[in-house]
Amino acid sequence: MNNLDNISYDVSYSNGVVTFKNINTTLGFVRYTEQAEVEYIFVNPLFRKKGIAKKLLNIVEAKTNNKPKPQDPISLLGEKLFKKIKK
Repeated sequence: MNNLDNISYDVSYSNGVVTFKNINTTLGFVRYTEQAEVEYIFVNPLFRKKGIAKKLLNIVEAKTNNKPKPQDPISLLGEKLFKKIKK
C-alpha cells in the first residue's frame, strides 16, 4: 500500500487543525495559522510515504487561499518535506 487512496480514514477540522484518523489511530495532523504558516505537521511513522503530508498541506492551502509555508524554526524532517513539495 503506497497510496492514501487505499487507506480508510476520517478527516476532522477544528480551529487551525486538520486531523486524519482511522478506527485505531491518528494517521497525521497539521496545525496552521490563517496565513498558512505550518506550526506543526505530524504523520504517524507507520503511514509515512503515502501522501498524507501532501494531502494535509493541500487542505491548508484550500482553507487559507495561501501556499503553506513552514514556521521558523523548522525541524530537519520538516525542511525535507517542504523541499520535496516545492518540486
